Amino acid sequence: MIGLKEKYTKEVIPAMKAKFGYKNNLAIPKIDKVVLNAGISSSKSEQSYFDLVTRTMERISGQKPVLIKAKESISAFKVREGMIIGVKVTLRKNMMRHFLEKLLNITLPNVRDFQGINPKSVDERGNLSVGFKEHLAFPEISSEEVENIHGLEVCVTTTAKSREEGMELLKLMGFPFKK
Repeated sequence: MIGLKEKYTKEVIPAMKAKFGYKNNLAIPKIDKVVLNAGISSSKSEQSYFDLVTRTMERISGQKPVLIKAKESISAFKVREGMIIGVKVTLRKNMMRHFLEKLLNITLPNVRDFQGINPKSVDERGNLSVGFKEHLAFPEISSEEVENIHGLEVCVTTTAKSREEGMELLKLMGFPFKK
């Protein structure tokens, strides 16, 4: 199995040069970072739930997550300023490549009823956002030891200038999009 770094240099660069007419390899878009985040609702504001979400994010990403606090109070959502509302992890370089290989080869095929990623998940700058309703799809999480199920979001940020460039880069990197 070919790694993402080798795939980028051997397959993506020539294909992107041919399709978009790039003259310089450094002008070709690449994946910049991957951000994983999980929201924590105000109804589940116990410390044990924060610890559970933090531990699962750490196991999935291999990195210690950062707690996200509310910047302002919003009474409709029962959120006060300074309250913890989520956790996030930013992955770059080797950790990012390792996570993406795991995502593409193990996690996405294990999602129930997975038909492919919706092309509408790519924004106008070529960044991809995919949400998971259950964190159980990841191989580090065993279903026997899970007390509470929570969702998480994976955002893949690219250096693409347009949606078309980003879509092509992600397709060439092996992301399975719906037809």
